[in-house]
Amino acid sequence: MWRPAPPSPPSSPPAPDGAAPDRELVVRARSGDLDAFAALVGAYQERFIRYARHMLGNREDAEEAVQDAFIRAHRALDQCDPARFGAWSYRILVNRCRTQARRWRWWRQGATEIEHARQLGVPHPSGDAAWREEISHALARLSAGQREAFLLKHVDDMSYEEMSTVTGVSVPALKMRVNRACERLRGTLGSAE
Repeated sequence: MWRPAPPSPPSSPPAPDGAAPDRELVVRARSGDLDAFAALVGAYQERFIRYARHMLGNREDAEEAVQDAFIRAHRALDQCDPARFGAWSYRILVNRCRTQARRWRWWRQGATEIEHARQLGVPHPSGDAAWREEISHALARLSAGQREAFLLKHVDDMSYEEMSTVTGVSVPALKMRVNRACERLRGTLGSAE
């Protein structure tokens, strides 16, 4: 029979890389402490949603992918190195986004040519919200691999080594993807001005 864990003492200040608090929370979550897992979710949720939103195109799909990733992470928590929860759970999210993008690609390919032309022909907007929308459209035009690498590098500020751990792609390949994504974004956004 599961019993709630006794209240834990105040945690020590976070380590510079954030691994120590994750380690402690993973150990507690493995023993059935749902509050510890909720703390892990809270620490990563917004960052994960931001990444997934850019990969999948909208917040609803992003929230679904993130929720699915956390459910899978909770179920497989015994397989996680407690000191590497962030990278491990990020990899689960990346795989969920890849799967969801493949699943919905066939659905989105049914868009009419008129709608596609309207999306590509959006004039450069003057407002911040419209500019963010233009950037989102430009990101959506990148290949999935380029978009993934660009977001991990320039939005989530990961090193190439961290990116390699998360994606399973070699550092040189990631550098190439980021470079090509930047070139393509410069071309796309430059022509929108």
